[in-house]
Amino acid sequence: MEENLKQFQLPGNGLIKIAIYGPESTGKTTLSNQLADHFKTEWAPEFARDYLQKKWDSKKEICSPDDLLPIALGQMKLENDALQKAKKFLFVDTCLMATKVFSEIYYGFCDSKLDKAARKHKYDLFFLTDIDVPWEKDDLRDAPNEREITFEKFKQALIENNKPFIVLTGNPEIRLQKAIATIEGLTKAKQLGFSSQDFLQILDAEIPLTQIENQLAIYKNGIVKTNLNRPAIIDDGILKLTDEEFQVYSTLFDSKKDNFKLKKFIPASGAASRMFKFLNEFLNEFDIENETINAYINRKNASDLKIFLAGMEKFPFFETIENQLLLTFPDFKIFSKDQKNYFFIKMMLEENHFDFSNKPKGVLPFHLCNNQTVTPIEEHLKESVLYSCANGVSNLHFTVSEAHKYQFEAIINYIKSTIEEETGKTIKIGFSHQHKYTDSISVDFENKPFRGNNGELVFRPGGHGALIENLSSLDADIVFIKNIDNVIQNEAHTIAFYKKGLAGLLIELQGKVNSFLLKIDSISDDEISTIVNFIEQQLNIKVNTAISKYTLENKISYLKEILNRPIRVCGMVKNEGEPGGGPFWVTDTNGNTTLQIVESAQIDFSNEIQSLIAGKATHFNPVDLVCGLKDYKGSKFDFKNFIDDKSGFIVEKNKFGKPIKGYELPGLWNGAMANWITIFAEVPLITFNPVKTVNDLLKPAHQNQ
Repeated sequence: MEENLKQFQLPGNGLIKIAIYGPESTGKTTLSNQLADHFKTEWAPEFARDYLQKKWDSKKEICSPDDLLPIALGQMKLENDALQKAKKFLFVDTCLMATKVFSEIYYGFCDSKLDKAARKHKYDLFFLTDIDVPWEKDDLRDAPNEREITFEKFKQALIENNKPFIVLTGNPEIRLQKAIATIEGLTKAKQLGFSSQDFLQILDAEIPLTQIENQLAIYKNGIVKTNLNRPAIIDDGILKLTDEEFQVYSTLFDSKKDNFKLKKFIPASGAASRMFKFLNEFLNEFDIENETINAYINRKNASDLKIFLAGMEKFPFFETIENQLLLTFPDFKIFSKDQKNYFFIKMMLEENHFDFSNKPKGVLPFHLCNNQTVTPIEEHLKESVLYSCANGVSNLHFTVSEAHKYQFEAIINYIKSTIEEETGKTIKIGFSHQHKYTDSISVDFENKPFRGNNGELVFRPGGHGALIENLSSLDADIVFIKNIDNVIQNEAHTIAFYKKGLAGLLIELQGKVNSFLLKIDSISDDEISTIVNFIEQQLNIKVNTAISKYTLENKISYLKEILNRPIRVCGMVKNEGEPGGGPFWVTDTNGNTTLQIVESAQIDFSNEIQSLIAGKATHFNPVDLVCGLKDYKGSKFDFKNFIDDKSGFIVEKNKFGKPIKGYELPGLWNGAMANWITIFAEVPLITFNPVKTVNDLLKPAHQNQ
C-alpha cells in the first residue's frame, strides 16, 4: 500500500498546485469549481464523498479506519488524472493532509503510511476555508457543534508541517476574489524566483510585488546619478534676506498664523547607533588586558575617540554614568585612567546598562540645564510653542518606530505640562510609524535576495523617503519639518525668528500662487506675461520659451500645471564641511533645469565635470523646511504625484555579519519632493546644529553657556 501511495505522488510538471483544505461544510467544492472555471483549468474532486456515500447507501455504514488508505489512494488518483489535463493550475478539493487530520480527530491516530504521505505531498499553497459559512447537513456530516475545534486542528496541522497557507473568510464571492488575487500574486512571485513561503512573507508585509520587482531591477542596473547643472548660490537659486526682511516676514507670519492649521513634523524613527559607531568599534577591538587606549588610538588613528575622551566630563550624561560606575564598582576610584574610560564607554553603550546606541536619539540626554539633562524631545517642545503655534495650540508630530514610542511618551508625559504652564500654550502630540509596505528587499553582492538564518527574506526600512506618506496623512496647512537631532541649547528664540521668517515667505508666495490659480481660467493673453514673470523671477522656474506659440488654452493649462503644486521654503546655511546634501540646479532627462536638494550619494564623483560642480557648492541643506500642503482650493495635494521615482539610493549595510545591499526610497526632502515648488533662502549657521556623532555634543551650541 505504501508503494501505491508513493507512485501516485507525481510531480506538478510546472503547474501551480493549490489545495482547497478545511473542515466539512466550508465551501471547498464550490471554490474549487469556481477557481478552475476562472483559470480555465482542471480540478480534482473529493474522492471520499462519493466513496463514503456509496458505502452508506449500500450498507448504511459510516467511515471506518480501514477506509482511510483506499480513500487516500482514490484521492491521489483523481488528482493525478486531473494533473494530466490541467493548464498552468490545478485545484484540489481536499487532500491527504485533510484525510490525516480527520483520522486523528475521529480515531485518535493516523496510519503511518498515510501520515508519511500526507506530510510529504506538496502543494504550492493551501487555502484553509474558514467556518464562517452556514453548516449544510447531509448523510456524511456529523459534527456541527465542533466546528471551531475542528478548524483549529486543521490549521495546526499546516503550521506543524510548515505548509504554506492562507485562511479564506467571508461569503463565497469575497472568498473567490481573494483567492484569485492571491493566486495571481503567487504566480508573479514564482516568476520572480520566490518560493511560496517567500510569497506569504511578502503578502503579510503588504509589500507590492511590482515594488520588489522594480527594486531587484534597480540593484541589477544601478541608480541613475543626478545630472548637476550648477550649484545654487546667492542670487542664482538662493535668496539672501536681510534681518530686516526676515523681520517683515516673521511679522507677516504672526499676523496670519491663526488662519492656518500649523504642525511641526519631526522625523525621529531611527536608533542612535551611528552616533556611537566609533565607540562600539572601540569596545569590539580594544584589548584592555594587553593594550593601552593611547596605543589603540595610534594603531587605529582613532581621532574621534581621542576627542571623546578629552571632552568626556563636558557631556551632559557624564555625571549620571560616573555615579552608576561608583555604585557598580566599589573600588572604581582606584581604577587606572584607562580602566575608568573603558568601563565608562562600556556602561554607556551596553544593553543591560544605559544602552545609548540602541535608543532613539530623541530620548538621549543632549543638554544640561540647571543640573538637569535635557533631551531633544524637550527642546523640540520648547521650540514648537515659539513658532508652530496658532490660536494658543502647538501641534507636533513625531515619526517613531513602534518599539520606541513608549520612551517618547514617557518623556512627553513628564515634561509637557511644565512647558504648557510656563508658556500658557497647549501642546498636542501625534505619532506615526514608517509603514512596513515601504520596506525594501535586501540583496547580496550578486544581487540575489538576501536571507536570514531561517531562510526568510530580509527587508529593511526604505529610508526617510518613506515618510512622505506620513507627511501626506497630516491634517495641516503649513508644516515645519526639522530633524530630531537638530536642536540647540540656548537660542530657541533666535531659531523661532528665522523659522517664522521662512513661514512668512511661504505664506506670501503661496498667496500669490493661489491668487493666480483662482483667476487663471479667465485671464486674457495679455496677462500671461505677468504670470510668466512671477514664475521665473520669484519661483525660480524656467518657463518654456515656446509658450508664445501656444494657444491661450494651452498656455493656461501649462502654467496651471507649474503653479498647482505643493510649495516648500528651505533654509540653507553656508557649507562648512558638514556631510550631506546641498542645493543645486539639476537638469532632468527632458532637459528641464530645476532647483533640487541633492545628497552626495546621488552625485557621480567619477565624472570630472559633475565633481567640479559639486565642489563649487556654497551652501548646505540643514533639512529645515516649511511646507504648504494644500492647493488653492484648500484640498490636500497627492504627494505621490510629485516624487522623482528614479532618485533613490543603493546603500551597503551589514546583516548577520554579512555584507548586503539595501535600497532607500527617494529622500523626503530631495527625490520625494523633487517636483514641488522649491524656494531656497539663506539662514544663519546658528540654526543648524545636528548631532551626527556624540562628539557634536561638545560643540558650543550644545554646551551650557
